[in-house]
Amino acid sequence: MNSEEVLDIFRECGAVIEGHVELTSGAHSNWYFQCALVLQHPRHAQRLAVALAGRFRGAGVELVASPAVGGIVLGQEIARILGVRAIFLEREGGAMALRRGFGVRPGEKVLAVEDVVTTGGSVREVADKLASLGAEVVGVGCIVDRSGGGAEFGCRFESLAGVSVQKYDPSDCPLCKRGLPLSAPGSRKLSSGR
Repeated sequence: MNSEEVLDIFRECGAVIEGHVELTSGAHSNWYFQCALVLQHPRHAQRLAVALAGRFRGAGVELVASPAVGGIVLGQEIARILGVRAIFLEREGGAMALRRGFGVRPGEKVLAVEDVVTTGGSVREVADKLASLGAEVVGVGCIVDRSGGGAEFGCRFESLAGVSVQKYDPSDCPLCKRGLPLSAPGSRKLSSGR
């Protein structure tokens, strides 16, 4: 599966939002990828997961971990394909935490997955948390890498589609200066009720 095929699926599902949006990281952008609109279709979720899981075959993955909420569906699908278990981490007190009885074994080989990476902050927190508990993070994977190649994880990183879109600091956002209304489809503010 190549980048254009992935983007065609997003377009088909109306999952590419253009305008003035606040990203999960708090940065502003003119583009947003709403993966939930794609992953709500099991046939698309399976096709994307098969493609991403294929990139990590032979890596000895024993566990797939993802940040809640965006990475849960993808993580579960990839784990099913690889025949391993899936867990997700949630924010607790502002940091990613294992809850619901989830755990990792020392040396367990983990693949961390996310739907979209912009800064990579959430999936990096997942990888760092699991590594701090003794797991071995063998890779990070995502459907869409919006970082323009700038996301670093200290391990193998694979994406199905790489796009370079503009990202702005809210204090110097040209879209704000033009008075364009701001939407926050993936903001932590919406998901946390702030």
